[in-house]
Amino acid sequence: MAKLVITPENQIQRLNSILNTVENLASLPTNQLVYRPRPKSWSVIEIIEHLSVAYDIYVDKIDSALEKLPEKAGDNTSFTPNWWQRFIINGVKPKGGQRKLKIKTLKKFEPLLQLETLDEATIVPVFERFKKLQLHLKNAILVTRFKEVKAIKINSGIGPIVKFYLPESFEFLIAHMERHMLQIEEVLQQMDS
Repeated sequence: MAKLVITPENQIQRLNSILNTVENLASLPTNQLVYRPRPKSWSVIEIIEHLSVAYDIYVDKIDSALEKLPEKAGDNTSFTPNWWQRFIINGVKPKGGQRKLKIKTLKKFEPLLQLETLDEATIVPVFERFKKLQLHLKNAILVTRFKEVKAIKINSGIGPIVKFYLPESFEFLIAHMERHMLQIEEVLQQMDS
């Protein structure tokens, strides 16, 4: 398995790209945002909500870890994940512009939106929540540049079977979002065809 080196700069750049993409999506008409290509597929707005639900599980864990992490002595900000965490991250990360593995979503991460009742007024808060949560992630990435990140691990969203140092959790979350940005592209392409 190829070595993965994580840097805050790379993570911020990728997160900014995602935020810009989602900001553009927010201007789409409601009928495009709620369109499902197949009955069991998710719409664009459901994908955005799913990303918020998934990240929300990490907010308190990240905040708690940031409070406890000691200040770093030195300026090296690159981080190399352990093999198990690298395996998990690479499992969700898109490869070659494609989502290689089909991953079943756990019930607790499913979006609970009623598409038939959504309109512009109820869609705007979904995008606002996403942006607020991703700005929290962006700030956490920036703060860890000055912290000794190998002092604490946090449980992943699926529990203690996967524990991450903060840079690993950020990488997992960003890779997860990149995966779903491809899914959104697929939904919009299917709507156009």
